[in-house]
Formats: sequence, structure tokens, C-alpha cells
Amino acid sequence: MAVKIFIKRVVKENKAKDLLPFFRQLRNLASSQPGYISGETLKRTDNPDQYLIISSWQSLDSWEQWAVSRERIEIQNEIDDMLDEEATYEIYKHG
Repeated sequence: MAVKIFIKRVVKENKAKDLLPFFRQLRNLASSQPGYISGETLKRTDNPDQYLIISSWQSLDSWEQWAVSRERIEIQNEIDDMLDEEATYEIYKHG
């Protein structure tokens, strides 16, 4: 069953320029992973420090395999070092 992953990140505006290439790099790598469907990055209009990344996967298993991959973890660690708060992850499936 398909799932959507919602990743919320708080990024101070002065760091956004440095982080956006990492977001693109993650999406580019994810797009070649088995089970990846799509992804997008959204910036809140009323709070520009907040980003929401939405990633769609064919199954929870596909997402979990990507989530623990060495490639993803290495890039995610670099992102985490620049965030003001820890990223939050929420996983949803169609009801």
C-alpha cells in the first residue's frame, strides 16, 4: 500500500541557501530508489523558516529501506547539523 512521508524541518533563512542543495540531492537519490513515486518541497507562507517535504512511496517497506540507506543517512546528517530543530517525520497511508 502506498505511503506518504511528511518531513518537517525548521531552517533559519540565512541557512536555507546552504540547505536547499542537500534537499535536491536527497530527492535526486531517492528518485532512483525502488518504490519511489514522487517528492516535493514546500515552504510555509506565514513562517518561511518552516519547510515540508512530501515524499510518496509504493510501500512502507520501500520508504524504510531508503530511510536507513547509507547514502541517505550521510546527507541527512549534514542537513541535521544545519537545522535549528530536529526534523520530524510523519507517515500516512490512504485510508
